Amino acid sequence: MPATDRLAFRLDCGATWLNLLATVGTAHGPAPVERIPTAERFAEWLALNELTPQRPVDEADLDSARRLREALRAVGLATVEEREPPAAAVRELDLFLRTHDDPVRVTGEGRLRRAAPPTSAAALSRIVRQAVGQLTGPERRTLKCCPEQDCRGLFSDPSDRRRWCPSPACASRGRVRALRARRAGQAD
Repeated sequence: MPATDRLAFRLDCGATWLNLLATVGTAHGPAPVERIPTAERFAEWLALNELTPQRPVDEADLDSARRLREALRAVGLATVEEREPPAAAVRELDLFLRTHDDPVRVTGEGRLRRAAPPTSAAALSRIVRQAVGQLTGPERRTLKCCPEQDCRGLFSDPSDRRRWCPSPACASRGRVRALRARRAGQAD
């Protein structure tokens, strides 16, 4: 796979907060791929998700995004696995939400939409609130975890038909492994 494909943003996980988790490829493998290594790349990701803040993104914003991403990953995995979420991750999210508000303002220019967030913290607040809404509501039942051990990416599957995350690489590896196992079973 070309390096540029590995660094491409995943925007097909079913929700913006799930796409944030996908800013690390093979997160549970020996060599995770960081897709937001710089503040500039994080700004690009925010823009692709229609969350461009009015104030430029800096390194502190990037650090905050990465911390929140990993807290959301820990809580999301716990939710899918139906176990208690790590207390430290819950505290991280709770503290962030208590200290960062994003008052909703809408505009009707062309279509109804939220006004641009003033800061990246406000953009992250929208993302974390979306995650908490899904993780605590009935939509949590649509969440799945990719069975590929190096990926374990979270995604939304309302149709309950998907086995792997939207990454073609995970599905391909899983299908090849299953085929090999079937063939090995037939040889016995």
